[in-house]
Amino acid sequence: MKTAGLFAAAILSGAVWAAPQPFDANDLVNLDRVGAPALSPDGETAAFAVRSTDYQANKAETSLWTASLTERSPSKRVGEDVGAADPQWSPDSSGIYFLASDDDIKQLWHLPADGDSASPISSLPIDINSFRLSPDGNKALLSIDVFMDCKPENALACTRNRLKQRADNPATGMLYDQMFVRHWSQWNDGRRSQLFIADFNDDGTLGQPRWLTPGLDGDMPSKPFGGSAEFAFAPDGESIYFSVRLAGAKEPWSTDFDIYRLALDGSSDAENLTADNDAWDAFPLPSPDGQTLYYLAMSVPGFEADRFAIMALDLNTGTSRELAPNWDRSAGPMRISDDGKTLYTSANDEGNHPLFAVDTASGEVEKLLGNGKVTGFDVAGNKVVAGHQDLQHPTDLYLVGAEASERLTHFNQETLKNVQFGEPEWFWFEGWNDESVQGFVVKPVGYEEDRKYPVAFMIHGGPQGALSNDFHYRWNPQTYAGQGFAVVGINFHGSTGYGQEFTNSISQHWGDRPLEDLQKGWAAALQKYPFLDENRACALGASYGGYMVNWIASQWNEPWRCLINHNGIFDTRNMYYATEELWFMEHEHGGPEYETPAAYERFNPIKHVEDWKVPMLVIHSDNDYRIPLSEGLATFTALQRQGVPSQFLRFPDETHWVAKPHNSVQWHSTVNDWLKRWTDTETD
Repeated sequence: MKTAGLFAAAILSGAVWAAPQPFDANDLVNLDRVGAPALSPDGETAAFAVRSTDYQANKAETSLWTASLTERSPSKRVGEDVGAADPQWSPDSSGIYFLASDDDIKQLWHLPADGDSASPISSLPIDINSFRLSPDGNKALLSIDVFMDCKPENALACTRNRLKQRADNPATGMLYDQMFVRHWSQWNDGRRSQLFIADFNDDGTLGQPRWLTPGLDGDMPSKPFGGSAEFAFAPDGESIYFSVRLAGAKEPWSTDFDIYRLALDGSSDAENLTADNDAWDAFPLPSPDGQTLYYLAMSVPGFEADRFAIMALDLNTGTSRELAPNWDRSAGPMRISDDGKTLYTSANDEGNHPLFAVDTASGEVEKLLGNGKVTGFDVAGNKVVAGHQDLQHPTDLYLVGAEASERLTHFNQETLKNVQFGEPEWFWFEGWNDESVQGFVVKPVGYEEDRKYPVAFMIHGGPQGALSNDFHYRWNPQTYAGQGFAVVGINFHGSTGYGQEFTNSISQHWGDRPLEDLQKGWAAALQKYPFLDENRACALGASYGGYMVNWIASQWNEPWRCLINHNGIFDTRNMYYATEELWFMEHEHGGPEYETPAAYERFNPIKHVEDWKVPMLVIHSDNDYRIPLSEGLATFTALQRQGVPSQFLRFPDETHWVAKPHNSVQWHSTVNDWLKRWTDTETD
């Protein structure tokens, strides 16, 4: 009686009660996405960007926020109309610098820490890509795309004028004399990302930049995904460190990035500090006393998924050592404590991506923030702030403590208060070579015991990647759990986070070792989880996962009612000649296709299309230059010519990923309809 009275009172008072709803694609694309934190040097406040979605306008927008570490009260400081990105604090914590557009050119902006109004402080003729502030706050190190043959004294104006002339020219042909002609999602327009230095004027505006690296024909930071973590000031502000690949015509088949030191006074040429290593050296980080340079280094040339070891270079003697040689994980970009005694980094680790602390004297490694995924972090004094997510929670910021971490933000809490997620569980089994392999299951929303549920069997890309305990904003298992599917994923041999030997094992073995793991993992999941309906299961994957879908279409098609292939490889031979990063295919198949043709043919899906019989949905995008559109078209042709039920979903305005809000919803709707159609699942 008391309960009924309370319920009636709630109705009469106008309160709205909403029944719990399963998570779906509309929820996914409309979530706020919290960016990496930038912690003020005084350790009091975190600044961060938040990406939100204007669904009606079909675009993403970013705003700038701050969160006090003591008051736990985040506030929006710069609205979405500006589009703030990459916030960095002044050394005295008095203001925040960030990048945003002004008259359609990306400029440097400034927001006083105690002010309400941000304004642009640069007026350059072309975009600033990324930046770093000097230790004294008097200079800014900038990365800007310029044409290398422009004169140093007018490189920015020269580049602007040339771009305008090209845009005004009715002839649109581009002539190339070396690769890259295109990379991931962009055609090469002839410019390089180069480093410039600029002083701040007395009024706080940015002075005229000076080109620092006109003789170094490479991109700083690297393209297309590099950022400001690839360059740094020395503590005294008199020199900089940066990583760059000077490969010339060999760039598409080289991973030989090196760390350089350059004096800002122009007294000497840039000095290559890691010339002895022909593999990847990256992410320079000087110690606070300026005596040691920490950086990450791979040891296998031409292999992008080799282990990044933490190196310590004595800048006085020139000798280097590996800091934690027994830690078999691949480190990410680092931060260092003010006393120089601790390095902080993150790395994949058995289905998670934790934050780690590394003692700079002993190399001892301690896990600080374990289950889930650390999406970004920063350090000031003895405080560490990190972005964190897991399979049931999108990113929020946390103050990392020795015993426990305290939550600083609660984005999406209101949006998700009536949303249900499926429960995840991880399991282990014996895979290829009787070695331990990890997988996971996500129960469908509304799970009931003694029922069987259709299954979405997810296959990750990479191939040196992993399905992890994260809240993925594209391939999220919860979108399938919300549709009534159980989800199964396997981190087969080749996955990251299980030791470098495990990662290495997939190279030249695309079609056997991981396939065996997938088969044994599926069998183990069926045995362990009786709610999985083995007669109503579909397999889906993207990139390498799409390749594996094409491979199992002939090699392991018995369990599957349907298949879904997003941007997958159809012909490994053609992929070698049509892709851009040749080092990837050459390492994975033991050399160029014309030197090792048998390796490319060994696990080539095109050779077995006559055995395809399972209905397949094929998805591909025009601007995917990693795995070109022709691979998807060829897959669809092979299916259609043989009469195999199939559909082809093409996105003319997307890349290797589907990012636009309406396209993402269409992608999920098409995928879900295909899954339901072939698993006899009732469609909403």
